[in-house]
Amino acid sequence: MILAYVNPYFGKNFAQFFSQFFRRVSLMVQGQLGLSEWVSDEVQIFVLIGVSMSAALVGTFLMLRKMTMLANALSHTILLGIVLAFAIGRYNGAIRVGHTLNIEAMLGAAVIMGVVTTFLTELLTKTMRLQEDASIGIVFTTLFALGVVFVTMMTRSAHVSIEAVMGNVDALHIQDLRLVYLILLINLALFTLFYKEFKITTFDPGLAKVMGISTVFFNYLLMIQVSATAIGAFRAVGVLMVLAFITGPVLTARLFTSSLKGLLALSALIGSVISVMGVALSRHLLSVHGVALSTAGVTVCLIAVVYIVAAAVALKQRRVS
Repeated sequence: MILAYVNPYFGKNFAQFFSQFFRRVSLMVQGQLGLSEWVSDEVQIFVLIGVSMSAALVGTFLMLRKMTMLANALSHTILLGIVLAFAIGRYNGAIRVGHTLNIEAMLGAAVIMGVVTTFLTELLTKTMRLQEDASIGIVFTTLFALGVVFVTMMTRSAHVSIEAVMGNVDALHIQDLRLVYLILLINLALFTLFYKEFKITTFDPGLAKVMGISTVFFNYLLMIQVSATAIGAFRAVGVLMVLAFITGPVLTARLFTSSLKGLLALSALIGSVISVMGVALSRHLLSVHGVALSTAGVTVCLIAVVYIVAAAVALKQRRVS
């Protein structure tokens, strides 16, 4: 009874979860339910929705530019940036034992590692004349390995271990919404402000050069946005599973639309719906079957299942037509 009072989702199955969620969202909209009254399930949902929307925005342009492998590299290499920033903060006394990095330090680490990863990849590709995928493989495995080494060294004295890699959406707090939605607003602002430039450099780099639009600048800007998005997902899903949010919903949406704006909107919608379903399914498994699973892991599995089902539907439609 105490748990049911603290968390209204306790003991609810999949259908009951949605009924309760929409009832409480209605109260939120009416101003009758403040942020301080949100429970863990709701925090998880809105954090994952923010992550999925940001990931859909950057993921759309990454997929169209055929740069998803570089996003994979970035999702790994920012671990090194986070750990180094944490170490520097601890050395300077800015971070005490048991505390974590502030938003500015995490975003700074993301920006730096985004630039470093992109620069090193291009350097190896252009200077050493390696294939791009080979350059990406060398850079991201090396930097990620360094990150893992530093994490191992610091694990005994800091909470920067398995959660840095896999995340822990079940341990999120209301404060985590700030970083996630700050990054979402930045992504929305940049893609709105430079929509034409991103579109031209994506579909016709030659025309972009003729028009004086720097493809290099917008490549770096996109990589910085990807790094920041991964930072936003850091607490929830870690630096590995964020790639599923970046690619899965976009690939699913691509099966049903060829419009750029439609792809951006549909992939964000798909990611958001899956996020809600992931939390609901995780609660259902715990309430009905007594099985406690990682909510982030369940959500990522749902992303894969939705894509497989959508691909089967799209294939069937093509055969009929």
